[in-house]
Amino acid sequence: MTAPWLKQEVSGYFILTLHIQPGAKKTEVAGQHGDALKIRLAAPPIDGKANDCLIEFIADKLGVARFQVELTSGTTSRRKRIRVRGVTQEAIEKLVG
Repeated sequence: MTAPWLKQEVSGYFILTLHIQPGAKKTEVAGQHGDALKIRLAAPPIDGKANDCLIEFIADKLGVARFQVELTSGTTSRRKRIRVRGVTQEAIEKLVG
């Protein structure tokens, strides 16, 4: 069964729907938040620092390069959509566990 925060596009990319909590004590996955995956970020929401931290965190957790992780919507919002390529669905679902 696929998590509600994870969708696969026909092109092979995966779309992650995220709920972001910037300014946390540490960067970590906090579990599911409604139909989104909640991620706490240690970076503040100033000058794109939280978005940069998010992309770096996702790339590191999935073992892919930063250019394979793209913020597609929610640049200034807590609710964001990330497109990831070059990974398997199982690898992405392990973000939670």
